[in-house]
Amino acid sequence: MQALTKPVKTGSVVKLILDRIKEALINKELKAGDYLPPEAELAKSLGVGKTSVREAIKMLEAMGVVEVRQGDGTFIKEKCDVNGINSLIFALLIEQGSNIEIFELREMFEPAYMLMAMKKATPEDIELIGDTIKLLEDNIRLGRQQAEDDLAFHYAILNSTHNPFVISIGSTVLELFKASIGTSMKRIPQTAVEDHKKIFKAFCDKNEMELFRAVMASFEGWKSSLEETK
Repeated sequence: MQALTKPVKTGSVVKLILDRIKEALINKELKAGDYLPPEAELAKSLGVGKTSVREAIKMLEAMGVVEVRQGDGTFIKEKCDVNGINSLIFALLIEQGSNIEIFELREMFEPAYMLMAMKKATPEDIELIGDTIKLLEDNIRLGRQQAEDDLAFHYAILNSTHNPFVISIGSTVLELFKASIGTSMKRIPQTAVEDHKKIFKAFCDKNEMELFRAVMASFEGWKSSLEETK
């Protein structure tokens, strides 16, 4: 396990430890279900203090990458915890890209994952997507619509890709749009419903061109809401 046996160089020790563990995962020296060497052994092989190793492990645990089992050791999780701390979303939020950059990100990503989902969705997926539209309509009627009601539609389609990489990245991307979608829910909620219905019809019809058109058209109302949230 070469990545975890070479002493780390100077710099942020905890970051370097994390980099070594990441390198071991990339090189398949570590894989899901494997346990990390004991804290003392890892500290010795990397030439660092046990406190630094402990801090790195805590960070990985917070991110949902590892699980610390009392008396049993630290294991790489079989599946990364989606409820763990997502460092990417914090990085993107701090970066505070321009409106055009955020728009371009959604313009590139959303049609792509929706097309993938259209090809892979099960009947159960399609039913769930349809249910999110009904729920949004109900909440608008009651005057209690929120960003989450709109996002539920997008998450339902995203989950229909059945691709954990796409779902993970897509969930991060959708988080960036939450504030502006919340503004849309206050300003033009009925427009969101109509947009969702058009997207859903094209999705069910498996009409790629109409799906693309419906998705792109849905950006117009959201784009003005995006301007208001900056």
